Amino acid sequence: MIVVATADFELYHGVVTELRDRGVTFTTIEPDDPLPERTEAVVVGPEDSIDGLEDVTVVEADPAEPRRAVEDLLATLRGGEGQVIVGVDPGEKPGIAVLAGDVVIGAFQVPAAQVGDVVRREIEGATDPLVRIGDGARLVGSRIVDDLADVPVEVVDETGTTPYLGTGARGMGDVLAAVNIARIEGKRVDSIDIEPTAGELQRIKDRSREAGADNRAIDERLARRVAAGELSIEEALAQHRGSEE
Repeated sequence: MIVVATADFELYHGVVTELRDRGVTFTTIEPDDPLPERTEAVVVGPEDSIDGLEDVTVVEADPAEPRRAVEDLLATLRGGEGQVIVGVDPGEKPGIAVLAGDVVIGAFQVPAAQVGDVVRREIEGATDPLVRIGDGARLVGSRIVDDLADVPVEVVDETGTTPYLGTGARGMGDVLAAVNIARIEGKRVDSIDIEPTAGELQRIKDRSREAGADNRAIDERLARRVAAGELSIEEALAQHRGSEE
């Protein structure tokens, strides 16, 4: 059983909300109440003083970071305590997965320009964190590596990391691929070769033709900007149409 025992109202509200959002069963007590039988873990605040914590897992939570406290708690209870590894599936809108040991404790999908900030926030305070980036969109990946210059980064062969998506799972592919990327050992890098190959540019052009209403592909200049993560396919198509008007 998970017990929340704190006199800090802000912390109480934040932790309880995070636990409810995850569908986790828990109970709450006052700090001076005895712990219920079968207590496995207790969430407390930095100012709380509680007796009887010798044989249970204790997580001291920061009122400003209730999500991190709950993620640490669940990872520990599920046997996932260990190195924090962040997997990134680069692309137009990269998927990000944060693992503690074998347990996924966070998942995000953000514009490429925000990946560095998200990763830094998620690894803050972690011991020996590691970031693993898929090799499928090298220009986007290169920018992410540059943003994380002081963080250990590995590049991973992402072949086969995107799973089959059944009904109702559309849009989850990049995040699930990031989970798989986080679990694959890669090659340690400080930078990534950013020059797109002719094949990569052609694939972007083909995708733009499929996405457009007039069956016309964007030019190479715009394809390079898509490869670099500066434009989405839709934005490149809009610019391409505007240049022809």
